[in-house]
Amino acid sequence: MTMNKFEIHELRKEESWRLFRIMGEFVEGFDVLPRFLPAVTIFGSSRIPEQHPYYKQARELAKKLGARGYTVITGGGPGIMEGANRGGIEGGGHSIGLNINLSQEQEPNPYVTLALKFRYFFVRKVMLVKYSTAFILLPGGFGTLDELFETLTLIQTKKIRPLPVVLIGSEYWEGLIDWLTKRAVAEGMISSDEMNLFQVTDDLDHAIDLVEASRFEGDSSSPP
Repeated sequence: MTMNKFEIHELRKEESWRLFRIMGEFVEGFDVLPRFLPAVTIFGSSRIPEQHPYYKQARELAKKLGARGYTVITGGGPGIMEGANRGGIEGGGHSIGLNINLSQEQEPNPYVTLALKFRYFFVRKVMLVKYSTAFILLPGGFGTLDELFETLTLIQTKKIRPLPVVLIGSEYWEGLIDWLTKRAVAEGMISSDEMNLFQVTDDLDHAIDLVEASRFEGDSSSPP
């Protein structure tokens, strides 16, 4: 269907306002998040109930991080994100949720001490990564996998510093790692050295040791 001149004008006007909204979201994130360094971003499923072991792991891990002076950053939703935000404030740290506007409205979980809301996924994803000193991933679905591979790609291409990427739950991640090794590495899609861009552990204290070994209190997107 061909658009008339009025429709084209209205589309251009809407696109211009969209640009300002995008800029506004970046400006807010750039202004607020540097005040809460050092920070660790924790990813994981929104579908996990409070009674689930993964929720309890996220809560315990974040509590330990908060006690060591780290701000906990999550997507601000339920499930593992809620567990992490809850643990962060229990450990005496700041607990930040970067929420996304969805068709099914997602409100910040009750354990967020600071919530930023985003309309655009790509802006939110930048903010989840930009000011973090490490990235910890508990079991999750498409969103968690998306964050995992995007973060690894940013490190691989030297767009961000080589910061720790820690996967919690060896049994959960086993199949993915097996596939990466037997298919992606074997067929030359990634190198064997690039499998060292992340670590897998079931030991929460070991995960924190990995974070502490690379403690960084700046902008992770600044190359070394």
